[in-house]
Amino acid sequence: MKKALLMSILSFLSIFSGRGENVTGLDVDAFQQLLSDYSVALIDVRTADEYSAGHLRGASNIDWFASDFVAQVQASYPKSAPLALYCRSGRRSASAASKLSRLGYTVYNMEGGYVAWTKARKPVFYYDVETFFTPGGIPVRVSLIKHGSLEIEAKGVSIQVDPVGEYGDRTDYSIGFPKADVILITHEHQDHLDKDAIRILTGPDTRLVLNEKSAAVMGYGEVVRNGGSCELPQHINLEAVPAYNTTPGREKFHPKGNGNGYVLTIDGFRIYIAGDTENIPEMADIKDVDVAFLPVNQPYTMTVDQCVKAAETISPKVLIPYHYSQTDISELPSLLPDIKVLIRKMR
Repeated sequence: MKKALLMSILSFLSIFSGRGENVTGLDVDAFQQLLSDYSVALIDVRTADEYSAGHLRGASNIDWFASDFVAQVQASYPKSAPLALYCRSGRRSASAASKLSRLGYTVYNMEGGYVAWTKARKPVFYYDVETFFTPGGIPVRVSLIKHGSLEIEAKGVSIQVDPVGEYGDRTDYSIGFPKADVILITHEHQDHLDKDAIRILTGPDTRLVLNEKSAAVMGYGEVVRNGGSCELPQHINLEAVPAYNTTPGREKFHPKGNGNGYVLTIDGFRIYIAGDTENIPEMADIKDVDVAFLPVNQPYTMTVDQCVKAAETISPKVLIPYHYSQTDISELPSLLPDIKVLIRKMR
């Protein structure tokens, strides 16, 4: 009822916005309320440097000044998804909103932009976000936190994967992130399991899903072993798949049968989070992957060549290398011409 009332009010306001048939201008409070509707996709139209200095949680970045701005939006955002846009002051996003409205999108523009947002002391986020869509048009937002740490948000559900505070750059999970609905732990190594981060992200109803050795470290949690599955909130399905080393002499790092990779299915959209693994035979059984996260840092996980072979086996629509530390992964896009490879800084 609350959501329906909000959308009715916003639709009414759009008639009088004067900025395009399907554009609504909103102040920061109304804009923040709009974002509570998980069907809305959020786009920061500032430059990449402005975005990296701080942005709204859940916002992906497409620069309005880019020559292919419209093409980027059309390639990634269905017209069925309402778009929420903002820039520094509201001017660039107003122009972008008007342009997209004329192309058939329903668009909301934050008046006063990021300046007004920060002046109102609204929360600021610092991690790159990639937005994807399920076959039914539901946004799936992936926050690329660092190393092996991710947040996946869809249908109002926050799923934290291997949240770690102290590894590499400091991450304060109490700032910017809500209490998680689900926390997934792939295995018990300290760059994947952090008791303090788990404690900070845990609320009254948070589910902790993990492998057996991680459960022994934590003293609680739902153990899902290789080959097992469970249902998460909002009918999100989780499958635990093997993750281990195969190179002679390196099996000790991640022995077979211990660690998990995870496949999440969200209304038909499939995400494969490989965990710490090499390109193992079981990857041939992982089908219809939309986005794959594959680790690339020997001696602990894969070489670049192994990552290429794994990607060719899985054949995801999008590959995001992660857990790569100092490994040079710049050649991956040219080595995988038939797969969209997104190389992002994992802080």
